[in-house]
Amino acid sequence: MHNDVMTNSPSAQTPSDTPPTGLAGWSMPDTTIGLGGSLIVVGVGVTVASGSSSATSLIPAFFGVAFIAIGIAARAKPDLNRHLMHGSAALALLGVLGSLGSAIGRGSTGWALVAQLATIVLCGAYVALGVRSFRAARLAREAG
Repeated sequence: MHNDVMTNSPSAQTPSDTPPTGLAGWSMPDTTIGLGGSLIVVGVGVTVASGSSSATSLIPAFFGVAFIAIGIAARAKPDLNRHLMHGSAALALLGVLGSLGSAIGRGSTGWALVAQLATIVLCGAYVALGVRSFRAARLAREAG
């Protein structure tokens, strides 16, 4: 029986041995890497489009680099998937709350608002996928 990528099961030796629970049938580590790439595109794209010279416009890209590192670590160390994916879910929640707080608190407009909304949507969707994955892993453990 295969277990979700969130478990420490010996049967989950490689990401390809784990059932898809992420976006479009991807494993959660692959989904995490995809999220990271998307956030890098948002950060760099907004920085270029706005002509900003401020490092704050690259905040989504910094989050993206962290997500890619976590995803690569999860692929390399399947026995740590559970912990790494919980950490990535916490980071995504931080991205949602930080971007939401900044968008509302500062009354952002223009490209800053675009970056914040994109970060909220991407990270929010990732949190939802993570919760679904955590639930599936728990149910699999309870079933057998």
